[in-house]
Amino acid sequence: MLSKQKPKEDYSLKETTPNIGTRNITAANHKLSLVEERQYVHVRIAKAKILPVNNATGTCDPFVELKIGNCKETTRFLGKTSNPEWNQVFAFTKDGLQTRIADILVRDKELVNNKLIGGVSFDIADIPTRFPPDGPLAPQWYRLEDRNGVKVLGELMLAVWIGNQADDAFSVAWHADTAAVSSQSVSNTRSKIYVSPRLWYLRVDVIGAQDLVPTDRNRKPQVYVKAILGNIVLRSRELIFVAAEPFDDPLILSVEDKIGGNKEECLGRCVIALQNVDKRLLPPAMGDKWINLERHVEGVEEKKEEKFASRLHLKVFLDGLWPDKIGILELGISKAEGLLPMKSKDGRGTTDAYCVAKYWQKWVRTTTVIDSLAPKWNEQYYWDVYDPYTVITIGIFDNSYLGADDNINGGTKDPRIGKVRIRLSTLETDRIYTHSYPLIVLQSNGLRKMGELHLAVKFTCTSLLNLLYTYTQPLLPRMLTLAHYQFVCLRLGRVDPPLKKEVVEYMLDTAANMRSLRRGKANCERVMRCLSGIVGFWKRFDSLCQWKNPVATIAVYWGFLVLVISPRLMLPACFFSLFMVGVWRYLKRPRHPPHMDTKLSHAETAHPDELDEEFDPFPTSKAGEVVKKRYDKLRSMAGRLMTMMGDLATQLERVHAVLSWRDPRATLMFLVFCVIGGFVVYLYSLRYLIILMGTYVMRPTRMRAKLPSLPQNFLRRLPAKTDTML
Repeated sequence: MLSKQKPKEDYSLKETTPNIGTRNITAANHKLSLVEERQYVHVRIAKAKILPVNNATGTCDPFVELKIGNCKETTRFLGKTSNPEWNQVFAFTKDGLQTRIADILVRDKELVNNKLIGGVSFDIADIPTRFPPDGPLAPQWYRLEDRNGVKVLGELMLAVWIGNQADDAFSVAWHADTAAVSSQSVSNTRSKIYVSPRLWYLRVDVIGAQDLVPTDRNRKPQVYVKAILGNIVLRSRELIFVAAEPFDDPLILSVEDKIGGNKEECLGRCVIALQNVDKRLLPPAMGDKWINLERHVEGVEEKKEEKFASRLHLKVFLDGLWPDKIGILELGISKAEGLLPMKSKDGRGTTDAYCVAKYWQKWVRTTTVIDSLAPKWNEQYYWDVYDPYTVITIGIFDNSYLGADDNINGGTKDPRIGKVRIRLSTLETDRIYTHSYPLIVLQSNGLRKMGELHLAVKFTCTSLLNLLYTYTQPLLPRMLTLAHYQFVCLRLGRVDPPLKKEVVEYMLDTAANMRSLRRGKANCERVMRCLSGIVGFWKRFDSLCQWKNPVATIAVYWGFLVLVISPRLMLPACFFSLFMVGVWRYLKRPRHPPHMDTKLSHAETAHPDELDEEFDPFPTSKAGEVVKKRYDKLRSMAGRLMTMMGDLATQLERVHAVLSWRDPRATLMFLVFCVIGGFVVYLYSLRYLIILMGTYVMRPTRMRAKLPSLPQNFLRRLPAKTDTML
């Protein structure tokens, strides 16, 4: 009986057709030009007054209950007041409502069964619609009524309107799908915008010092400069730090004299506030300056009062090279489909998914869709673009901070579901890309598809000339090393609600520099693919020389003669050939942004032991036998690599040995050849010599001998330093 094979996962990118291209884009709905519009019933509960008190307790502990069909929400209750103020906004999805009446009830928490004080009802069909740029709807007072419609004591101030997800109140509203979330965790489900710290290179170039006064003037001082920024200490003449705005720590420079052993003496120091340091925004060099040093003895800074103080000559500046704005990036996060369950709730698998998008310094976080394997966000965000050679990263996570007892600082981590990277230089300007991206995660047990994420992306260029000019400018500074990750994680962890450390690390690819045999194979294949063009050209040229297609060989030979006879046509022919190749390939240009290539990454064919080694933490947690086996494999790979490097070094040393007289006869033969070649080139035109050489290379096969060429035989006999290696 044949066993059923597991169906192969589809990791391809699919183009989608969301309902966004047929709508007229106006000022009212421009914020939703890349996502489908959804309508919500918004209710703003402002305050109440003159509420009746309980006869038993003499107080009133009111709260408001909102009921629209099967959706129910409540405000926080306020104790012992007849004039409470809530200032809370609630949002209900209009599509999911199964009623036409919205009931807003005021109750007293201290009464039996939260006895009703009074309420207000609205017909959803009569609720006004409000879309930006309209201003917020002003709340008004409503008299409370009992269940029979009779006016009772007390009034409630509120506002009810229908808006979409671009409404200003949408991001701060309590949503109906978060009813099961504790009040302490609701803020962690809302959409937020974060700004990561702006990073600068702090460059310090020490030129010299003047008027240093060592304690022992009979000894020649051994002076060096020590620089301290935060907890980082560097010793050199040219120093580079990474500083993040706002600047908290000053730069401390001290001139140290090494006395002997591990002892050193401070000859002077200065403290430089980074707020006062010049910023270089363009490539031109910065000027130097002299800074007075202060004597530092046992933790006390002694300011010199002499006319000539010790001074330090240096250049210090903050390097950013920030270019001008060239365009706008628009991202629409529509929905996800087919997500895998990340947790268990009431005996079934579920996911509380949210998205994080990062581009440049701006991070955005969508709302958390509770208990859904097919969440819909339909949120749109914007970024300023300064360089097309940049990447936007969109990641999707499961929210693990939704319970009342969770601790966000030391609780469970938010599991990662997958991410998408899109390079802006691969996007055409003013074109909307709507695709479904597979969420692919490589785990220790193999490749896994976690679902699909639907996105809409648009790159708008404000000035084509500025965009083209950007290609001639230096790249934006790349600063994300380990220290920089710590900067970003620390700053984004201090906001409310914070972005968790595991989220920031996953979005910034902190594990990309870890050793991976799989990634090493993929990089080797990338190199071979780039070199395949040279190999293919050589094979085609060899087939021409072998006269496998006589017509093509004769045509190439006549073209060769024309270029040699008229050498001024050579460069124009090269340029026009490249132009024709580019025009021909325009018809086969990519139609969608590039995505994760599982075959190129060797993710589908990786051996389980390779994946286990890749996900092994540092230092290793494996037993000695496993480590020994992997070490032997690493030695074998390193041996093959060393052999390849040795062969390359041998060929280069043979070329170098032509004039080194290591082989006197070979060097003498080469010198004689140079003399004869010089006279021949002088006496005869170089043009005819090239024609003669080309004719010899492309001679018919019957005039060829199946032996290596003379230059190849000569080069192989030259000595290398292989014999001198131990």
